Amino acid sequence: MKKELSFPALLECFFMQRLMAQRQVSPHTIRSYRDTFRLLLQFAAKRLHKLPSALALADLDPGLIGAFLDQSEKERGNSARSRNLRLTAIRSFFRYAAFEDPSQSGLIQRVLAMPSKRYEKKLVSFLTRPEIDAVLAAPDRNTWAGRRDHTFLLVAVQTGLRLSEMTGLRPRGCSAGNRCARGLPRQGAQAAKHASDQASGKCSEALVPGAHARRRPNCLSQCQRNQAQPGRCAVSVGKACRCR
Repeated sequence: MKKELSFPALLECFFMQRLMAQRQVSPHTIRSYRDTFRLLLQFAAKRLHKLPSALALADLDPGLIGAFLDQSEKERGNSARSRNLRLTAIRSFFRYAAFEDPSQSGLIQRVLAMPSKRYEKKLVSFLTRPEIDAVLAAPDRNTWAGRRDHTFLLVAVQTGLRLSEMTGLRPRGCSAGNRCARGLPRQGAQAAKHASDQASGKCSEALVPGAHARRRPNCLSQCQRNQAQPGRCAVSVGKACRCR
């Protein structure tokens, strides 16, 4: 017969086994849940006059949890969104406890039935065309850094890629000369080509410095290999290498 876990042991297993070993949640989630239960245990210890190690699962009833959430709003100044995040962490723990301590099923059901607080969601605003033009005109395209920033902003505006997708782009994954670059939508490739064409008339410096320089060692090594075979490379007859 499985031994019944105490509340401290149950809470430890929730963090060590459920969150970290089984679900492998991010460190941000771990810290958020940790802060929630740290505040909850402090509130329960003050309200029930018990040490956190002496608390039982039955002590965390809906009344105490509701009072804790209200206190977080009134005294700590948390928003309704933060209140709901606290409640989400508590619900996750009680869903885990439902399998580990079935004797408290009634209590767990009442806690899980606690509703989230409704709040007014702010509408996401978008830039207008004049605002977009002003942002695109801000970088100085006479410099390499300005052309880089302009291309980055233009691709973001034309494609709607998220920041993680934009920062994940690599020079080898997209080419401004192709109509549809690998790893970049058609609009993004056209935007990058458009920015490159605009910059080419002002400065001959490459949009991605060193991209061509990285190819030269391969060309030189190819030429050196072909020197032993006359006719294979123009270097052997004193002309400029066509590999470049």
